[in-house]
Amino acid sequence: MATDTRTRMIEATALLIRRRGYHGTSLSDILSASGAPRGSLYFHFPGGKDQLVVEVTRASVADVTERLGAALAAESDPAVAVHHIYQSVARMLEENEFSLGCPVAPVVLDAPNDVPDLVEICRSAFEQWIGLLRQAFMRAGVPERRAQALALLVESSLEGLMVIARATRDRTPVAAVADEVAALIEQAVLAGKVAERHVTA
Repeated sequence: MATDTRTRMIEATALLIRRRGYHGTSLSDILSASGAPRGSLYFHFPGGKDQLVVEVTRASVADVTERLGAALAAESDPAVAVHHIYQSVARMLEENEFSLGCPVAPVVLDAPNDVPDLVEICRSAFEQWIGLLRQAFMRAGVPERRAQALALLVESSLEGLMVIARATRDRTPVAAVADEVAALIEQAVLAGKVAERHVTA
């Protein structure tokens, strides 16, 4: 039962943070949504709300990182892989009725600078996600500098598109940008291969 209570608090906090952000989520909200007694919060999380949010955000980042890495590894063509990622994001938004987006963005926008662990988790999250994209592009032959720029483009467009889709309650913008970004990646891969042939010729 204790484990169930802890799990309920973690799941409730994850949803609340993604919907309301760090400052918009109170301990009362967490207890109400999880159905947990007040005393159980400090039993499971002696550091209170901050410890709970840190643990939830760390787990959310790990989940996204694992899924992103798997999606990129599943396709030898990074343009195809990235297109699938955009489609996955569009499905996620539609399935949750445009109520949830990136698990890290609401925390970053709330700027909880008094919780250093949380700041570091968010910084590291984007570093990891951009790094995975950059590595996938480089494996396909894209030079490092352009691979980094493309990775930043993909990550920033996904973050922005999640906001736009939630505001408009429409997944169409995600699909439209997916086609354009995939085309850019295809061009970069082709250019990298042409350049490599010239070097080895």
